[in-house]
Amino acid sequence: MDLPADRPVLTKQTILRALALLDEKLAEEGVIGELCLFGGTAMILAFNARLSTHDVDAVFEPPEIIRRCAREIAEEISIPADWLNDGVKGFVSASPEYTAEGLPELSHLRIVRPTAEYLLAMKCMASRFASYASQGDQKDIVLLMEQLKVNDAKSVFKIVEKFYPPERILPRTRFLIQELLQNTDRAK
Repeated sequence: MDLPADRPVLTKQTILRALALLDEKLAEEGVIGELCLFGGTAMILAFNARLSTHDVDAVFEPPEIIRRCAREIAEEISIPADWLNDGVKGFVSASPEYTAEGLPELSHLRIVRPTAEYLLAMKCMASRFASYASQGDQKDIVLLMEQLKVNDAKSVFKIVEKFYPPERILPRTRFLIQELLQNTDRAK
């Protein structure tokens, strides 16, 4: 989903502040929350891959309490009310892999993210092209391939198929990976 170009961005510092406030609010309520971060937020926190994102894609528990707290935080620190959203849950693999590496450890909020392989698979499945309002997935895919030392299409699709059935892989994904690998070869 492309977001409006004038939508405020969330920097690493803003995201970490919002997560710390969420932890505090959960502590006040005596609740332990769980949050799995995806997309741009995972790329920012775990890989320093970019400076900002438009929102925090996550799957979280307990959803009602975390949604309420997130709205309060948005008002308190002047970020969009939907800064934390769970729209990504429709793209989660039936066989995910998560890690807490590179993420803050908080007392009342357990935070995880996809492993680099799983995140690469998700980014490949999305295969969004850059637009006026979005940078797309290409840069993230290239960074993750470099991180995983993957440099051929067969290896990339072996990773994707570890998380998603081959019949769900769209032709645009295959074309994008081939194009990215050709561009990477030309850049060397």
